[in-house]
Amino acid sequence: MADVSGLNFSGKAALVTGGAQGIGQGVVRYFLERGASVAMIDADGEALEETQKTLESLGLLLSVQADVSLENDVRRAVETTLERFGQLDFLVNNAGISEFTPFDDLTLEGWQRVLDTNLTATFLFAKYAAPHLREARGAIVHIASTRALMSEPNSEAYAASKGGIVALTHALAISLGPLVRVNCVSPGWIETRDRQKASKRQEVKHIPEDLEQHPVGRVGTPEDVAALVAFLCSSDSGFITGQNYVLDGGMTRKMIYAE
Repeated sequence: MADVSGLNFSGKAALVTGGAQGIGQGVVRYFLERGASVAMIDADGEALEETQKTLESLGLLLSVQADVSLENDVRRAVETTLERFGQLDFLVNNAGISEFTPFDDLTLEGWQRVLDTNLTATFLFAKYAAPHLREARGAIVHIASTRALMSEPNSEAYAASKGGIVALTHALAISLGPLVRVNCVSPGWIETRDRQKASKRQEVKHIPEDLEQHPVGRVGTPEDVAALVAFLCSSDSGFITGQNYVLDGGMTRKMIYAE
């Protein structure tokens, strides 16, 4: 696991959306292992229950089942976190869905569903967390994607939602500064198939071509993302705000020619 030397979040409280599986679960674990109290927000009750049982021995972990696309659920999640911890220092907006529909078949309903879950939810959590983060002089980290910067076919809604998160990041950094810092991480290929709830977990096998796409020689892990998120929440990054960090093992910098 990647580590940040000397990082200690004892006495701090974090809220992580989409925290029961994948990247979010990695972020939850990373914070717990470094002393933070963590509120784990997810729509999947089964995944929440499994992750709660797996990680609760590491520290104070609160599970909140919520649909992040619904304003009342977002408000309730933030309020529940404050009731339990009495403070909120870090917000990690990770929850998201990916639906790749042929453009000609993409409906307004499908477009809106992705935007509501990925982008509007990010705005809503920032809105309701902001007063408490100002009080704590805290930090927000959004999880976007390299798909905000490059695309495959039929990814319009997802790409738009992630591009919106990148833009929202620098807008919030200006609006909430200097009391709250706001940054963004855009992961590339992060392997999460082995970090799902038991009923959906898959064995992971990468072929040489998968590894060769990455100049670092491997596919990313949730811990890679968690380490950067934790750094951006820490006082070590106190002069960083409004930035988008591409975390992709160099994949988007490598020119690939089909032969």
